[in-house]
Amino acid sequence: MPIINVKVSATKSSGLTRQISEMLLELGGRILKKDRHVTTITIDYLEHDCWFVGGSSLSEQGKNSFCFDTKITDETNTKEEKAQFIKEAFDGFARILGNLHDTSFIYVEDVRATAYGYGGLTQEYRYHHHQAD
Repeated sequence: MPIINVKVSATKSSGLTRQISEMLLELGGRILKKDRHVTTITIDYLEHDCWFVGGSSLSEQGKNSFCFDTKITDETNTKEEKAQFIKEAFDGFARILGNLHDTSFIYVEDVRATAYGYGGLTQEYRYHHHQAD
């Protein structure tokens, strides 16, 4: 059950929001084996003149960028799976946004199962009681 918080340098549109969401859901399911039905994604849009890399705005650099973090239950994915997810997510944003700044970040955070959950139950409880992840 990932929680994915995205920031993207673009003008908000429902089409772009849907593209980003679908790309992340597909990668999360295929690579990280996460159930899309309990995956939450939030997307915030920032104008290019409000996003700085190396002291210059993306407007000045003529680039696009994104950053996102995703929280997953610790010990549910290998280093290789996380690396593949990061690579393919970066490539996906490059396709969607175009002209992508190399300094665009992805953070996969492994969260302890006893400190993470939804619906009032921890992931640790779900594991021991065989409830859906």
